[in-house]
Amino acid sequence: MSLLKFLVSKAFVKQIVLAVIIIIALVFITRWWLGSTTNHDERIAVPNVKGMTLDLVSQELENADLRYFIIDSANFNPDYPKYSVIDQEPNAGKFVKENRQIYLVLNPSGYQKMTIPPIVGKTRRQAEPSLKALGFEIGKVTYVDWIGKDEVRDIRHKGKRVKAGDRLEKTSVIDLVLGNGKGDYRDAISDDSSDEN
Repeated sequence: MSLLKFLVSKAFVKQIVLAVIIIIALVFITRWWLGSTTNHDERIAVPNVKGMTLDLVSQELENADLRYFIIDSANFNPDYPKYSVIDQEPNAGKFVKENRQIYLVLNPSGYQKMTIPPIVGKTRRQAEPSLKALGFEIGKVTYVDWIGKDEVRDIRHKGKRVKAGDRLEKTSVIDLVLGNGKGDYRDAISDDSSDEN
């Protein structure tokens, strides 16, 4: 049998038609299977969970068939309650598929604690920028008799003495006790010797 006769024979044509039918059936079955397993075209609007506590967030996202993952936050936001959501990704109103993970940023319990730098003995012009750069606020400034004008003699927080190395929350108010320039050099010598003991 020649090749040309085989290509036009009923057996070959039946094989070709059967192969085309099988390919079309496989394409339809694959599309149906992918659509049912990947929830194609099924979209859920992401709810707004900003400001909610974790209990409410868990319930809200569970009702929407969504999951969540918590990202820690070091930036305290006083406009939101402690341990509430301050940001989310994807944002509210975006459409996602079922069981999608929503990333949440939580508000910590308070501002981050910062270490007080060594500023006693420095001038006010040196001390204030150092404190402000760390996020502290300058409160009341008082003066005591001391030879060095505007030299920091003491630092206080809420009336209590604090020292370099102590840790306070960012935005804490620090009061400065400065020299008024009216002291005597003997006071400075006696103060230095008492610091060494």
